[in-house]
Amino acid sequence: MHRAIAEAGKAQTKGEVPIGCVIVQNNRIIARGHNLRETSQDPAGHAELIAIRKAARKLGSWRLLNTVLYVTLEPCTMCMGAIILARIPTVVFGCFDPKGGAAGSLFDLSNDPRLNHRVELLPRVLESECSALLSNFFAELRKQKRSARTK
Repeated sequence: MHRAIAEAGKAQTKGEVPIGCVIVQNNRIIARGHNLRETSQDPAGHAELIAIRKAARKLGSWRLLNTVLYVTLEPCTMCMGAIILARIPTVVFGCFDPKGGAAGSLFDLSNDPRLNHRVELLPRVLESECSALLSNFFAELRKQKRSARTK
Protein backbone atom coordinates (compact mmCIF):
# COMPACT_ATOMS: atom_id res chain seq x y z
CA MET A 1 0.00 0.00 0.00
CA HIS A 2 2.95 2.31 0.56
CA ARG A 3 3.73 2.05 -3.18
CA ALA A 4 0.12 2.92 -4.05
CA ILE A 5 0.39 5.96 -1.76
CA ALA A 6 3.57 6.97 -3.60
CA GLU A 7 1.64 6.73 -6.88
CA ALA A 8 -1.08 8.93 -5.37
CA GLY A 9 1.63 11.49 -4.63
CA LYS A 10 2.59 11.50 -8.30
CA ALA A 11 -1.01 12.28 -9.20
CA GLN A 12 -1.11 15.11 -6.70
CA THR A 13 2.03 16.75 -8.12
CA LYS A 14 0.20 16.88 -11.46
CA GLY A 15 -2.85 18.53 -9.90
CA GLU A 16 -4.81 15.29 -10.07
CA VAL A 17 -6.93 13.80 -7.30
CA PRO A 18 -4.32 11.80 -5.35
CA ILE A 19 -5.29 8.20 -5.99
CA GLY A 20 -2.66 5.58 -6.67
CA CYS A 21 -2.66 1.91 -7.54
CA VAL A 22 -0.21 -0.96 -7.88
CA ILE A 23 -0.78 -4.53 -9.03
CA VAL A 24 1.33 -7.26 -7.48
CA GLN A 25 2.00 -10.82 -8.62
CA ASN A 26 4.28 -13.20 -6.72
CA ASN A 27 5.23 -10.38 -4.33
CA ARG A 28 6.48 -8.18 -7.20
CA ILE A 29 4.89 -5.03 -8.55
CA ILE A 30 3.96 -5.67 -12.18
CA ALA A 31 2.08 -2.42 -12.85
CA ARG A 32 1.51 1.03 -11.38
CA GLY A 33 -0.97 3.77 -12.06
CA HIS A 34 -2.21 7.06 -10.72
CA ASN A 35 -5.11 9.28 -11.64
CA LEU A 36 -4.68 11.11 -14.94
CA ARG A 37 -8.22 12.26 -15.69
CA GLU A 38 -7.38 15.97 -15.81
CA THR A 39 -4.02 15.55 -17.51
CA SER A 40 -5.40 13.32 -20.26
CA GLN A 41 -8.96 14.72 -20.23
CA ASP A 42 -10.05 11.09 -20.12
CA PRO A 43 -12.99 10.12 -17.90
CA ALA A 44 -11.52 6.60 -17.70
CA GLY A 45 -8.12 7.89 -16.54
CA HIS A 46 -8.49 6.25 -13.14
CA ALA A 47 -5.46 4.80 -11.35
CA GLU A 48 -6.91 1.28 -11.38
CA LEU A 49 -7.67 1.23 -15.10
CA ILE A 50 -4.23 2.53 -15.96
CA ALA A 51 -2.58 -0.14 -13.80
CA ILE A 52 -4.85 -2.91 -15.12
CA ARG A 53 -4.00 -2.06 -18.73
CA LYS A 54 -0.28 -2.02 -17.94
CA ALA A 55 -0.49 -5.35 -16.10
CA ALA A 56 -2.36 -6.98 -18.99
CA ARG A 57 0.30 -5.79 -21.44
CA LYS A 58 3.09 -7.02 -19.18
CA LEU A 59 1.52 -10.45 -18.69
CA GLY A 60 0.29 -10.72 -22.27
CA SER A 61 -3.17 -11.61 -21.01
CA TRP A 62 -6.34 -9.82 -20.00
CA ARG A 63 -6.77 -12.39 -17.24
CA LEU A 64 -4.88 -11.04 -14.25
CA LEU A 65 -5.10 -14.23 -12.23
CA ASN A 66 -2.98 -14.58 -9.11
CA THR A 67 -2.64 -10.83 -8.67
CA VAL A 68 -3.48 -8.38 -5.93
CA LEU A 69 -4.57 -4.83 -6.70
CA TYR A 70 -3.71 -2.18 -4.08
CA VAL A 71 -5.45 1.18 -4.36
CA THR A 72 -5.67 4.13 -2.00
CA LEU A 73 -9.43 4.68 -2.44
CA GLU A 74 -12.30 2.23 -2.75
CA PRO A 75 -12.85 1.50 -6.47
CA CYS A 76 -15.80 3.05 -8.29
CA THR A 77 -18.29 1.05 -10.37
CA MET A 78 -16.21 1.44 -13.54
CA CYS A 79 -13.04 0.24 -11.85
CA MET A 80 -14.75 -2.62 -10.01
CA GLY A 81 -16.21 -3.68 -13.35
CA ALA A 82 -12.72 -3.76 -14.86
CA ILE A 83 -11.36 -5.62 -11.81
CA ILE A 84 -14.07 -8.26 -12.18
CA LEU A 85 -13.57 -8.56 -15.94
CA ALA A 86 -9.81 -8.89 -15.47
CA ARG A 87 -10.40 -11.69 -12.94
CA ILE A 88 -8.32 -9.97 -10.25
CA PRO A 89 -8.91 -12.11 -7.17
CA THR A 90 -8.01 -9.64 -4.40
CA VAL A 91 -8.35 -5.89 -3.91
CA VAL A 92 -6.72 -4.08 -0.99
CA PHE A 93 -7.83 -0.50 -0.50
CA GLY A 94 -7.17 2.32 1.92
CA CYS A 95 -10.34 4.25 2.55
CA PHE A 96 -13.98 3.97 1.61
CA ASP A 97 -15.59 6.33 -0.89
CA PRO A 98 -19.09 7.09 0.40
CA LYS A 99 -19.96 9.08 -2.73
CA GLY A 100 -18.82 6.64 -5.40
CA GLY A 101 -17.53 3.39 -3.95
CA ALA A 102 -18.51 0.04 -5.44
CA ALA A 103 -16.71 -2.21 -2.94
CA GLY A 104 -19.00 -1.72 0.03
CA SER A 105 -20.02 1.96 0.22
CA LEU A 106 -22.71 2.66 -2.37
CA PHE A 107 -22.54 -0.76 -4.01
CA ASP A 108 -20.69 -4.00 -3.47
CA LEU A 109 -19.92 -5.57 -6.81
CA SER A 110 -17.23 -7.79 -5.28
CA ASN A 111 -19.62 -10.52 -4.20
CA ASP A 112 -22.65 -10.14 -6.43
CA PRO A 113 -23.95 -13.65 -7.21
CA ARG A 114 -25.21 -12.47 -10.60
CA LEU A 115 -21.63 -11.89 -11.78
CA ASN A 116 -19.22 -14.61 -12.86
CA HIS A 117 -16.28 -13.57 -10.65
CA ARG A 118 -15.91 -12.73 -6.97
CA VAL A 119 -13.29 -10.42 -5.50
CA GLU A 120 -11.86 -10.70 -2.01
CA LEU A 121 -11.76 -7.25 -0.39
CA LEU A 122 -9.29 -6.10 2.24
CA PRO A 123 -10.39 -2.56 3.18
CA ARG A 124 -8.96 0.07 5.50
CA VAL A 125 -5.28 -0.72 4.95
CA LEU A 126 -3.34 2.42 5.91
CA GLU A 127 -6.73 4.09 5.98
CA SER A 128 -5.68 7.25 7.85
CA GLU A 129 -2.80 7.96 5.44
CA CYS A 130 -4.98 7.39 2.37
CA SER A 131 -7.82 9.47 3.78
CA ALA A 132 -5.46 12.30 4.75
CA LEU A 133 -4.11 12.49 1.18
CA LEU A 134 -7.59 13.13 -0.14
CA SER A 135 -8.75 15.41 2.68
CA ASN A 136 -5.65 17.59 2.41
CA PHE A 137 -5.90 17.76 -1.38
CA PHE A 138 -9.53 18.90 -1.34
CA ALA A 139 -8.95 21.33 1.55
CA GLU A 140 -6.16 22.96 -0.44
CA LEU A 141 -8.35 23.07 -3.56
CA ARG A 142 -11.16 24.81 -1.61
CA LYS A 143 -8.63 27.25 -0.15
CA GLN A 144 -7.34 28.13 -3.63
CA LYS A 145 -10.88 28.66 -4.93
CA ARG A 146 -11.73 30.95 -1.98
CA SER A 147 -8.53 32.89 -2.55
CA ALA A 148 -9.29 33.30 -6.26
CA ARG A 149 -12.78 34.64 -5.47
CA THR A 150 -11.45 37.31 -3.09
CA LYS A 151 -9.03 38.75 -5.64
